[in-house]
Amino acid sequence: MAVITKTIQLETKGETDIIDITKRVAEAFRKSELVNGAVTIFVSGATGALTTVEFEDGLIQDLKTAFEKIAPRRADYAHNLRWSDGNGFSHVRASLLGPSLSVPFSKGKLLLGTWQQIIFIDFDNRPRSRELVFQFIGDKK
Repeated sequence: MAVITKTIQLETKGETDIIDITKRVAEAFRKSELVNGAVTIFVSGATGALTTVEFEDGLIQDLKTAFEKIAPRRADYAHNLRWSDGNGFSHVRASLLGPSLSVPFSKGKLLLGTWQQIIFIDFDNRPRSRELVFQFIGDKK
């Protein structure tokens, strides 16, 4: 059993910026030379999150609309009263999805569905430089 950890940097726009990272995960997976196991993807930070979707324009807009309904940007947040940074909504949104995602792989292939892509969402209220950690755990070839 091997454990391989890689990191990538993303420059984001903030404001519920949704980025398809599937190819980046797949490239790191290919280089890992592992065949059976799982990858955990993790974002260091309290205003970013990870999930999977069918990455297409309509669904991306639907997600943004849904998050605005669930945790509106202009609502009152105790976090904003304490820190005065105006990003209470982004912390709530990120907390709903979480900072990590696990994807199994078998026989040298990520086990994603046909229409399933891995996305990172930056909910913060400003552009950010983000570090994502990929940790692959599995059997070598």
